[in-house]
Amino acid sequence: MSDLSVTYLGIQMKNPILVASCSLTGSVKGIQDLADAGAGGVILKSLFEEQIKAETKDIEQHIGPAWHTEAYDYVRNMGMELGPSAYLKLIEEAKKSVSIPIIASLNCVSERWWVDYAKKVEHAGADALELNVALLPSDPDREARDIETLYLSIIEQVHEKIGIPISVKIGPFFTSLAHFSQALLDRGAGGLVLFNRFYQVDIDTDKVGLKPGYRFSAPEEMSLPLRWIALLSNRLDGDLAATTGVHNGLDAVKCILAGAKAVQICSVLYQEGNERITQMLETMQSWMDAKGFDSIDAFRGKLAKTENDQSELWDRLQYIKALVGIE
Repeated sequence: MSDLSVTYLGIQMKNPILVASCSLTGSVKGIQDLADAGAGGVILKSLFEEQIKAETKDIEQHIGPAWHTEAYDYVRNMGMELGPSAYLKLIEEAKKSVSIPIIASLNCVSERWWVDYAKKVEHAGADALELNVALLPSDPDREARDIETLYLSIIEQVHEKIGIPISVKIGPFFTSLAHFSQALLDRGAGGLVLFNRFYQVDIDTDKVGLKPGYRFSAPEEMSLPLRWIALLSNRLDGDLAATTGVHNGLDAVKCILAGAKAVQICSVLYQEGNERITQMLETMQSWMDAKGFDSIDAFRGKLAKTENDQSELWDRLQYIKALVGIE
């Protein structure tokens, strides 16, 4: 039997399948079920800045105008302590319940929230922390450099304050993605998760209003992270994890061939159930046995740009009739 074990962010995992941050990882029972299905690790459902603010605001609204400033600060800070208490308890209980790695996830926008909660997550026992930074570059007065600087500042501050590994989940919308990726790693990230699938929005023409778009990924969406992992693998000083569009075992194999250390799955579990994890692992095992690979490292990055004699194909941005067979 081929060995499916991998090391991601310096953490030993029995296989490269990580369940991405979602409601499935938001309870101890859910995490236990995923572990029983064979998951190599889980990313906990994110703690969102909006949750922290809302719970703090609930306490603040009971503070009268005559309150002393120190009393106000005390009560407000108590709200910040109580806000993530359930999340920290989830980390503690999950660590006791399963043997697979537990990676926490923070989803904030304001720079002020990251460091304090990162420290709390570490103290609760998380094996690593995934920072889900999502700043939409929609302001025409804001330069690309401003947004990138904020990302880098967040990573640097968190890295200085905690000792557990950090990964950063980003989207593809950066002017020079390769350069920016290395800059994130230089500031202290141990790995990058490519790519964040942002909230989808649609328009309801009957009600003439907004509505949620389709919430699940499709297998075709994997081509974007697959390309960039192949382009960046072996050229950056950190681990890469693939996410978005990974729906079966051969999808996972493709990502690893491109150079991924781990793959994150989510949508397919909602659509087909946790047994999909078991099926993916069986497919990967069968493929490796058939191809004669005795470990994940034996083929990881085999088709990355730096290792592949057809590497120029990863850089192609236009259709070429000779390659794709169509006009």
